[in-house]
Amino acid sequence: MYRYDEFDHDFVQARVAQFSDQVQRRLAGEITEDQFRPLRLMNGVYLQLHAYMLRIAVPYGTLNSRQLRMLGHIARKYDKGYGHFTTRQNLQFHWPALADVPAILADLASVEMHCIQTSGNCIRNVTADHFAGAAADEVADPRPYAEILRQWSSVHPEFSYLPRKFKIAVTGAERDRA
Repeated sequence: MYRYDEFDHDFVQARVAQFSDQVQRRLAGEITEDQFRPLRLMNGVYLQLHAYMLRIAVPYGTLNSRQLRMLGHIARKYDKGYGHFTTRQNLQFHWPALADVPAILADLASVEMHCIQTSGNCIRNVTADHFAGAAADEVADPRPYAEILRQWSSVHPEFSYLPRKFKIAVTGAERDRA
């Protein structure tokens, strides 16, 4: 299972603080929506027709009980009581208030989760076979390889502004379940 190391912890905390400042500047009218768009997309925030949407990274689709409880807390406190899992093993909340997003990001960071690079034209997530580590037909557990790819590609300048969104799935079995 994915675990933050010291670099991840410090990086995510700094990113939460940076985005909190950017949100405050947007809400104060100091930056326009056009100026804010690339900043919010780098932090998993979309502006949809009626509300903001937040996409949360779930590396290789694995969550522990603390993370699931935090997602439930976020759904109840900041959204309408539920979220949506995507086909690429991320989770989306469709109704958070922009002013609440920094608090949501801080809550996520407390359980080793984030929204960095979950939207925009970048490598959005590195997923794995949903039976990774437990499948009888698995030749190799794909999660260490998925983690290497995640670390290598996260915030990499060559992969931050691709012409289109890009998603990677890794499997360790002959038959592709990813």
